Amino acid sequence: MRNPIGSHVPVGKGLRAGALATADELGCETLQIFVGNPRGWALSAGNPAQDRTFRTEIEARGYRAFIHAPYLVNLGSPTPATYEKSAAVVAHNLMRAAEIGAEGVVVHTGSFVSTDGDAEAQHVAALKQVREALMPVLDALGEDGPWLLLEPTAGQGRSLCAGVDDLTAYLGALDLHPKAGVCLDTCHVFAAGAPLDEPGGVAATLERIVEIGGPDRLRLIHANDSMDVRGAFKDRHENIGQGHIGADAFRELFAHPATAGVPFILETPGSTDPGSPDIALLKQLRAEALELVGA
Repeated sequence: MRNPIGSHVPVGKGLRAGALATADELGCETLQIFVGNPRGWALSAGNPAQDRTFRTEIEARGYRAFIHAPYLVNLGSPTPATYEKSAAVVAHNLMRAAEIGAEGVVVHTGSFVSTDGDAEAQHVAALKQVREALMPVLDALGEDGPWLLLEPTAGQGRSLCAGVDDLTAYLGALDLHPKAGVCLDTCHVFAAGAPLDEPGGVAATLERIVEIGGPDRLRLIHANDSMDVRGAFKDRHENIGQGHIGADAFRELFAHPATAGVPFILETPGSTDPGSPDIALLKQLRAEALELVGA
């Protein structure tokens, strides 16, 4: 399938009874989950029997699964405890991805927090921290291991990677490691200034990602419209077609060669509720896009 469509789903009752059951009910073709408290540091151990069942059943369904790391992760933090906990959480989530058969782990690219002193020097120091934490983890993944998927932020505060152009320095700090992928959140990049609402803006954004990272760096798209206008630096998701990005941009995303094979995951309001229109709308836009390109 060129672009499987799904949603971030709650684990709740467990990997099978919670996440898989919800994905099935919604008509997902791919899914994303947390494997622990999204707002905590605890490293939640898995259940080997549940892990095997989940892995077997996503394979049987043809689902592609992803993990989102907790929101607290910030490898650019000047606070040693936050940095050390962040590194441990990323490594743990990648281990859990391998155990449950997930394709990758999404990690927010973080910030260097401080507003005092030499901002440029702080930025350089934070990227050095990112390198020191992630290179050993990336090197240990192996060709068959899960991807680490870097998700640029909406540009709030002292972001290390807000928008597409900042990927140059961030991926450069990781020597363009072959297991460091990109998760493009449409709301985030729009908030950071990407012109997804303009003719040609989607193509320009995608082509810039390819220029920076190479043709296979984009591995996942978080499909979210935006409550706020372009360049607002606000991470407020809206339902597809009801925000300032608009449905046409998502049709263009599906049609562009750079997204071939890339899953689309919803994180929109109500996207895990039965009857939510967003999955059906994305499937419609995908069909229209593929018809336009003759695929």
